[in-house]
Formats: sequence, C-alpha cells, structure tokens
Amino acid sequence: MLDIKFVRDNPEVVKQNIKNKFQDHKLPLVDEVIELDEKNRKIKQEVEALRAEKNSLSKLIGGLMKDGKKDEAEEIKAKVAAGNARIDELTDEEKTTEEEIKKRMMVIPNIIDKSVPIGKDDSENVEIERFGEPVVPDFEVPYHTDIMEKFNGIDLDAARKVAGNGFYYLMGDIARLHSAVISYARDFMIDRGFTYCVPPFMIRSNVVTGVMSFDEMDQMMYKIEGEDLYLIGTSEHSMIGKFIGTHTNEEDLPYTLTSYSPCFRKEKGAHGIEERGVYRIHQFEKQEMIVICKPEDSMMWYDKLWKNTVDLFRSMDIPVRTLECCSGDLADLKVKSVDVEAWSPRQKKYFEVGSCSNLGDAQARRLSIRIRGKEGNYFAHTLNNTVVAPPRMLIAFLENNLNADGSVNIPEVLRPYMGGMEKIVPKK
Repeated sequence: MLDIKFVRDNPEVVKQNIKNKFQDHKLPLVDEVIELDEKNRKIKQEVEALRAEKNSLSKLIGGLMKDGKKDEAEEIKAKVAAGNARIDELTDEEKTTEEEIKKRMMVIPNIIDKSVPIGKDDSENVEIERFGEPVVPDFEVPYHTDIMEKFNGIDLDAARKVAGNGFYYLMGDIARLHSAVISYARDFMIDRGFTYCVPPFMIRSNVVTGVMSFDEMDQMMYKIEGEDLYLIGTSEHSMIGKFIGTHTNEEDLPYTLTSYSPCFRKEKGAHGIEERGVYRIHQFEKQEMIVICKPEDSMMWYDKLWKNTVDLFRSMDIPVRTLECCSGDLADLKVKSVDVEAWSPRQKKYFEVGSCSNLGDAQARRLSIRIRGKEGNYFAHTLNNTVVAPPRMLIAFLENNLNADGSVNIPEVLRPYMGGMEKIVPKK
C-alpha cells in the first residue's frame, strides 16, 4: 500500500506505474483516492473547528451559571449539544471515507523499481545470467514421475483417492531424498548466518491482506471454514506476520531468517503436461529466506538472497539461470523480483524453482512494521526468497543426476543426509 501523501503529491507517477503494469482498469482509482482524501481532510478540519468551539463555549457556560444568567447558559448548552451531534455525524462520515480510501489504496500497485523491464507478462521476462553448463545426455530422460516410479518412490493414484488431484505420496529413497534436500537447505542457510524458524502454518485474515494482494489471495489461499484462519501458501506469510505492529531499533536490524513449512495452494488455472506429476501441486514443503531491513539496505539484501539460491543449486551441480520479472509479471506489492530457474535435460529448457522479491515498505505499511530511527519512526523493507521447494526441485535434481542405467547420483553435499549413499538404484 502506498503512502497517501505520495499519491496526493505524485498522481501522474502513480498512474504511469499502473500503465507500466498494464492494469489500466485501475487508473480511475487514483483520482477517486485523491478526491476522497480531500473530502476526508475537510471533514477533519471541520471536526477540529467544532471541538475548538465546543471547548470555548463550555468555558462560557460555567461563568454564565455563576453570574445567574441561566437562560443564556442554556442557549449555549443547546449550541454545544448541536455541535456534539455534528461531530458524531462527521466522525461516522470520516470512518466511512477512510474505509473507502483504504479499499482503493489496497488495490493500487506498489511503485516498481526503475530497473524493472516493461512487459505485459512472463513471456517478456529477461534472462540475466546463467550459472553452470546445461547438459543434455545421450540417453532419453523420462518424465519425472516415471523416474520416481522406478524407485517405488511415488503413488499418485492412492493420493488421488485420499485427497484428489494435486496431491502425492512420496516413499522410500525418493521421500528420503526429499527430506535430505530440505535438511541440507536448512543447514546451508544457517551456515550463512540466518536464524532457523518453524512458523505457524495458519494465519488470520488481517495478516493475509497484509502480505499479499487480493488477486493473489483469491488464486492461492485455502480458507478454514468457520474460522478466521487461512492455510499459508508459503512461510513468508507467517514470518512477515510475526512482526505485525512492531517497532524495532535501527541497530537491531537486519533480521535474517530462514523458515521451514508445508505450503498449501489452490493453483487455479494449472494445466498442461508440465502441470501434472509433482510440478504444480496443492501441498508441498519449502525452505524460505526472509529479511527485515532498513530501506537503504534492501537492494543489497535482494542481491544476496537470490545468490544464496544459485549457490545452493550449484553446490548440487544443477545448472541454473536468473530471470528478471517484467512489470506485468510482478505481483502488486513487489518492487522488483527475479526467478531462479533450473535446467531440465528432458525439456531442454529452464523452469522456475524459486523466486526472490523485494517488496519495499508495502507489507510493512499494511502490517505497521516500523523502525525506530534517530530522526523518528519509519517503515521497514521486507524481502523473501525461496531457498528450495521440493518436490518441484526434485524434478531438476533427478533429471540432472540421472544415469543411463536409471540410477541417480547423490552429490557429495547431500550424502550425510542420505546415510552416506553415493547413488540410489531403481527397484524395478
């Protein structure tokens, strides 16, 4: 959510930002907000004037009563009562107006960074850099679920009976590999100075609307029936919510946290061959990075965060690339975002395995996350990034470590988490 003063003073900047995000249907909101804001300020001025008059008249009443001028005192009392009624009326109007302003402000997108490329959707995202040499083996790489089935490592049919499409059973060496990757990612981030956290897996509605846009909320979140609770789509949600309503001293920042959680997503609109299997699912686990910092440090942390993910994947010999998200592909609260994509030898292309985002002060403004500075309080900046999100990451892992005989190599960094195994061998 933008600062109302910024919108008031820079309406054309806000409108151009909306155009850059190809959301022209939101342009009228800017003028509506400015008009409502002007109305609200006039209401406040009238209320202040009425209260000042009330205080002045109240002082007169006592003097008139003391002098025996009861009739005059009663006239002034009537005037004060009328003023009180008007104040009550205006207070209700002020509350309604502020709600209307907030409703519109919550939909106006955050101002994107000047470095963000302008484009309509993810097809216009821009490749930044590649890390590692993509390899296509001289044997056919099966679809990832076919690889897993050779290890008796997945059961989609049973999961479909139990929970429906978009769920899975992982078993045996594949399940162990899944847990090994999560454990390695946890320790990888701890070694980089991040504090490990396990957060609540459900959050209240005020936290949901504080960390994401309404469109994202509708696309992603599962609501708990009869409760003011939602299942989290990523641990970022509850981790940022941890700081709701807080004031942190400048010298105590940054907070650098790495959190584990299951994630639950509706995944509306998922379709196509690459959406089956475990690529796009309703339930998965993830290791995440969260940073709360001073505004002047957020871009520095942004670069550090995505590099952590690149380093993690490269430590397992998986080639990756970074892709700058264009304006039209940025969620409304984001200032800047980069996707990390892993190489798929089967598809002979890269696919998304993580996303790093700088949200500026958007989440902090919605959730009142403030910093105590020497010259006053101000809003923090928040950032998040995926460390690793199996089982999607398992697709990249299995394809890039697959041998012609169907066995899968275990990189050295993962062996301590796999009982020392150097490879896993198919059961059939």
